[in-house]
Amino acid sequence: MLHRRLSLLFLQLLVAVVLIAAWHFGATVKLDVPALSPKPFYPLDPFFFSTPGAVFGRTWRDFATGVIWYHLGITLLETALAFVIGAAGGVLVGFWFARKALLAAVFDPYVKMANALPRVVLAPIFALWLGLGIWSKVALGVTLVFFIVFFNVYQGVKEVSPTLLANARMLGMSERQLLRHVFWPSALTWMFSSLHTAVGFALVGAVVGEYLGSAAGLGYRIHQAEGVFDVTGVFSGMLVLAIFVIIIDTLVSAVEKRLLVWRPASAAGQG
Repeated sequence: MLHRRLSLLFLQLLVAVVLIAAWHFGATVKLDVPALSPKPFYPLDPFFFSTPGAVFGRTWRDFATGVIWYHLGITLLETALAFVIGAAGGVLVGFWFARKALLAAVFDPYVKMANALPRVVLAPIFALWLGLGIWSKVALGVTLVFFIVFFNVYQGVKEVSPTLLANARMLGMSERQLLRHVFWPSALTWMFSSLHTAVGFALVGAVVGEYLGSAAGLGYRIHQAEGVFDVTGVFSGMLVLAIFVIIIDTLVSAVEKRLLVWRPASAAGQG
């Protein structure tokens, strides 16, 4: 098991090294191909793509000097609030609708309409209603997270085997016991599958909201860097976002492993 994990980690790091090496080569080594250009050129113009060294150097300086900590804290707070509120709402409403067929049928077209609304269109509306503080960004993130979790939990509860449900009722299980021992375990796998996606969308909601109107946050920093054609600053902000998405997703995976300890290992994991 440990050997398999180390091999997987090595392959993942190898992909990152190859991509970074290709980026470095394209942005620092000129090619002389007369058929493509009369004079030597960079495959990846550093003016538009910067270089890995410059991006990593800027990111390191931002953390070392403490410039980025305040903005990162704002973005992570917005992300956490959007994730918790949206996920909790999605779980509760998903369970409720799955157990109330008539209610689900009545609200089905309205849920689909709300889910189809472009979230970017909602961002200015939330800013108008809630101001340019954190809550307009949280609201945008909640709209992204809620529907992802809602549909997965709803489907997870609906996927419970009718035979299993009938047998549980024959054994005299109450509705509370059914919820705890039948519906909840069934929905957990679906729920955590959606939470991995929801983490990224919560961060997207926060950053997009900051990008469109804010005075702090990583989205604000990226927007400011774009305004002065600071490509290195843009890529540095994107790098920080990517790092923290991976960290948060790892935490979700740890909680999932803890709560789903009863689940048998998948065939892929056993191979």
